[in-house]
Amino acid sequence: MAINFKKTYRFAVKSASYITLFSTGLVAALTWFFFEFSLAFCLLFAVSIAAFSFFVLQYRVEHFIYRRVKKIYDDVSLLESTSFRNQPITTDMATLTREVKKFATDKKLEIEMLKVREEYRREFLGNVSHELKTPLFTVQGYLSTLLDGAMNDKSIRKKYLERAEKGVERLIYIVQDLDMISKLEIGDLNLDIIKFDIVKLVQNVFDLLEMEASKKDILLLFDMKYNKPIMVEGDREKIEQVVINLIVNSIKYGKEKGSTEVSIESLTENKIILRITDNGEGIEKQNISRLFERFYRVDKSGARSQGGSGLGLSIVKHIIEAHDEKIYVESRFAKGSEFSFTLEKAK
Repeated sequence: MAINFKKTYRFAVKSASYITLFSTGLVAALTWFFFEFSLAFCLLFAVSIAAFSFFVLQYRVEHFIYRRVKKIYDDVSLLESTSFRNQPITTDMATLTREVKKFATDKKLEIEMLKVREEYRREFLGNVSHELKTPLFTVQGYLSTLLDGAMNDKSIRKKYLERAEKGVERLIYIVQDLDMISKLEIGDLNLDIIKFDIVKLVQNVFDLLEMEASKKDILLLFDMKYNKPIMVEGDREKIEQVVINLIVNSIKYGKEKGSTEVSIESLTENKIILRITDNGEGIEKQNISRLFERFYRVDKSGARSQGGSGLGLSIVKHIIEAHDEKIYVESRFAKGSEFSFTLEKAK
């Protein structure tokens, strides 16, 4: 993009004026002492010196700045040489300073962004390595034990093969989640938008997770009785996955004999908001902003013992954003959390 430089003669005019005043004064003094003083001669001399100085200064400064500024622009790739050559490059250093400062600021931001991405890449690779390493070593350990002679004992053989199978299932689960989140991030996952009853969907999830919740004596319930269907538009399968992931999290980090409550409210004329609230352990404020990052875990020591791929909330966020909707989190540490997201009402 070409940059507009102002055509200015201020520098040349001021410089020529100084030269003219000095030269004319010197000539006037010399003619006063050594020759007969002539006012007409002094004025003619002043005009000649002023004109000569102005044109020489203007020409030299333009070429001086052009050569050096052109090199700067070529080095930082701010302008193509062809577009630069057509600009009236003169003594407008303010424009040059502004553009170079803007370039430096942009490059600084770019470098900082690259550092953040590099740090994120290292953390991501470390997390992937850790998540895959645990089930792989589990499978390898059981199979090695069987090959070392435990295979001859039928009871041990069956038990170890079942445990190895669980390790393989977890590997498949992690790989499937990675595949899904990759497709979501590049926009390669097509949504099948249909009309469906969100109340019925939540009830189906409750039925599906009832046994899981009963292990911790957690009650799954609505905030009120919904006698009529609430029809929304979206990919039913993907929204069901969102609700499952959020309720599974509320069970996983919920307290014994606690509860997970779902409420469905009308947010605007054409939007509903679904809230999933628990009275579990909650999330500390400094962790909330990173909850939806891949593999990010609030409890670094114990979270992996809870199972899962560490990708659930990241997948939830991408699915909701793929619907052009919003997801929100509110939490108080040791008090509980509320995850909520919006959906379009069916027309």
